[in-house]
Amino acid sequence: MRARDLVAEYPMVTLDSDALDAARLVAAQRQTGVLVLDAGGEPFAVLPASSLVALLASRVIDDPEPDGVFDQPCVCRTHRALAGRTVRDCLRHEKTLPSVADSEDTVLEIAALMARDRSRLVAVIEYPKGRAISGAGPRVLGVITDSRLLEQLLGRTRSTDPNGRSPSAPTT
Repeated sequence: MRARDLVAEYPMVTLDSDALDAARLVAAQRQTGVLVLDAGGEPFAVLPASSLVALLASRVIDDPEPDGVFDQPCVCRTHRALAGRTVRDCLRHEKTLPSVADSEDTVLEIAALMARDRSRLVAVIEYPKGRAISGAGPRVLGVITDSRLLEQLLGRTRSTDPNGRSPSAPTT
């Protein structure tokens, strides 16, 4: 199995994308972050959801008169923390470099890359055939997450363990 066979859709934005739109995209897709592409469409950074949460929460934390209640005015104040900002602005505080794999890499090569980089995701790129002639750059196919790779390495997860219990059931 090759990297191209494991890719999944993942939120992707550019450096100049609106930060609030990027945060909404991450939330809507319930992902752990967003892959940021440079002007050429190549992986540039990963903006973790935790960084977006921190930026949103900073508006409330820095408020001299916090309500102590997460009501509608509080929600509006959190939105203002990202309003008018770009993804590039959010990356100024913290930049996580993405791990990048070729679409032809094997499952074990992807696992080694994740382990070496301590990465939760790997962007998979495909180089066009005859790129030296055409001058075309790589194309991002998608992302392989750590949980997707773990699922592949373990084989399809079983609904029960060897003792017949559900994996999510507490042990006694």
